[in-house]
Amino acid sequence: MDQKLYTNHLEILKDELIMALGCTEPIAIAYAAAKARKLLGQMPEKCVVSCSGNIVKNVMGVTVPNSGGLKGIDVAAVLGIVGGDPDMDLAVLESVTKEDQEKTKELLNQKFCTCKLIEGVATLYIVVELRAGEHTALVEIQKTHKNITRMEKDGMSVLKKTEADEENGHKAGDKQLLTVKNILEFADKVKIEDVEEILNRQIECNMAICREGLEHPYGAEVGRILIDGNEKPTVGLKARAFAAAGSDARMNGCPMPVVINSGSGNQGITVSVPVIVYAKEKNIEKEKLLRGLVVSNLIAVHQKKYIGSLSAYCGVVSAACGAACGICYMLGYPYEVVCETITNTIATVGGMVCDGAKSSCAAKISTALQTALLGMKMGLHDRAFQPGEGLVEDDVEETIRSIGRMGRDGMQSTDLEILNIMLGN
Repeated sequence: MDQKLYTNHLEILKDELIMALGCTEPIAIAYAAAKARKLLGQMPEKCVVSCSGNIVKNVMGVTVPNSGGLKGIDVAAVLGIVGGDPDMDLAVLESVTKEDQEKTKELLNQKFCTCKLIEGVATLYIVVELRAGEHTALVEIQKTHKNITRMEKDGMSVLKKTEADEENGHKAGDKQLLTVKNILEFADKVKIEDVEEILNRQIECNMAICREGLEHPYGAEVGRILIDGNEKPTVGLKARAFAAAGSDARMNGCPMPVVINSGSGNQGITVSVPVIVYAKEKNIEKEKLLRGLVVSNLIAVHQKKYIGSLSAYCGVVSAACGAACGICYMLGYPYEVVCETITNTIATVGGMVCDGAKSSCAAKISTALQTALLGMKMGLHDRAFQPGEGLVEDDVEETIRSIGRMGRDGMQSTDLEILNIMLGN
């Protein structure tokens, strides 16, 4: 494999598969707030948080981890200010104590934090502004969850380009170079020592929160209900139940970390856990599992590069499709079956909408995985949706691009209407 592509794909994995504690939208707010608090150098008297509509949508219904069961933009920001550790990146709230929770509740009652919806900006956009006497601090995040694009102290910029690269975890990987074919080639050729640390972390963290969700009653208990009464669930049902249970826990305040994909913990769970479950059930060796996870993660990223981090397109569809492709790879299915799995999946549930992060994400994960596993089975029977049928194109790359265009451009008005409905407009 070309060394440039090898390095590129490896960098993408390293950039994407990072740790996050809780739903990444409220966590991004907490991260920005903690950064601003550190920059200010003292406890602020006032906080103003301005967010894009997609951030508002994804924070409204989800429990902020380590908050004592609270929800909301103001909760995430104040908790980040009071007890967050900005050096922990998207695990910023891991350091929160009971005393921090009580202080947060006190400040919320005092209307310490004001929240605003801001229009005409990137779909992922957050600005936190703090004031203490005559001193101010501002931190702005755009496009990805820890991509700091502005830091100001008393109105003066303190973020130079080299510092910005360091703050943002400068991305060397070019996602435009990804194709299904070269992803599979990379999975064949990658040196295991180059990926085992990040993938072992993904296995450990994501399976742990799924087990937590199966063992305890979080949210709507989608994962637990899926296998209720099934003494011998099929491998497919078990994969869906585990992944859904991880989302059950995560969306409802479980303070356990997840290794994310495409900026999302739910997508990180969905893209990895079914592959891990299949490997265990089918007695697949560890190295083959790791190579399968390379496929699943990169196929998901490949789809999301057209759609963007946040949109009205439910990202677990891309993740579930990636998971099915990782399973295909582990089981030795040919390139053609992988392509047909992708086509069958995204041509079926590619229109599932994102109406924010909340308990029903777990059910959407189950639905997307069920469709992806059906798409894989259809591929094994040499059955796939054909060019000209809806958004299906002549080859898999064109189909991915068309579905991505629909999710990015075609669903913009859907995204706005969802937000208006959620805000009661």
